[in-house]
Amino acid sequence: MPFGIELDWRQVGQLSTYLDLLLRWNEKIHLTSIQGAEKSVTRHFGESLFLAGHEKLQGHLLDVGSGAGFPGLALKIALPDIQTTLLEPIAKKRAFLKEVIRACEFKGVEVRPERLEGFRGGEIRFWSITMRAVGSPKERVAEAWDVLAKDGKMYLWLSRAQRKGLNETPITWFRWLDLPISRDRGILMGTR
Repeated sequence: MPFGIELDWRQVGQLSTYLDLLLRWNEKIHLTSIQGAEKSVTRHFGESLFLAGHEKLQGHLLDVGSGAGFPGLALKIALPDIQTTLLEPIAKKRAFLKEVIRACEFKGVEVRPERLEGFRGGEIRFWSITMRAVGSPKERVAEAWDVLAKDGKMYLWLSRAQRKGLNETPITWFRWLDLPISRDRGILMGTR
């Protein structure tokens, strides 16, 4: 796999179960515009898991606008010990996420119905926040500031054009990772 991460037999089984559910559910409800197993493995799973090969994520992870679970649940496959909170306001997508969690036997995953702007996280300050396809990245970064731990990290899956204007946010951006098999997309990493 060009995304530089190796999975054990259990993780491959979870990925396979997740992919099967994604393909079946996507026929009935619109979870993602990407169709077919090969493109889903590359664009959804591969691009999500790519981060795990380059960064050590720990503690609590908040995945904003989880949709079909990318990158949050895909990262849970590679990093089973990370505590994960998925924010997804759309009920049918939350139902899908809960089914993946059940079928893959994930532990330490919570699915929440809030949008980021209304989410406070309670006592939890997240060590990692991930966002992919969440509308205005600049607005989401500003909204995520309140729940990001001191020295916590933020990871945004973006096109190069979407990076513009992010220097005006309170996050210190420190690295851009080009995604394999893409000319335009990457992961922008920043710290509080």
